[in-house]
Amino acid sequence: MLFFGLGGLFYVSVLLINAVAILSEDRFLARIGWTTAADPGFGGARDDASIKARMINLISSVRTLMRIPLIGINTLIILYEILVP
Repeated sequence: MLFFGLGGLFYVSVLLINAVAILSEDRFLARIGWTTAADPGFGGARDDASIKARMINLISSVRTLMRIPLIGINTLIILYEILVP
């Protein structure tokens, strides 16, 4: 019973990471102002302590670092679901 709960939690976490990894910066994130291409201005200090800046950094990090591992993780989950009825 405990493993079933952890398996569901694992599936939900993989689905959420997939959702963040496929967000399009041009089509979605730029519309709401969450793009990493915004320049702070001429010599202006960036506000890296804000929650919005931290979320933008987290999204860009997930999109950069998790693309290749997610291919393998998704493949393993699909094979597991096909082979174990």
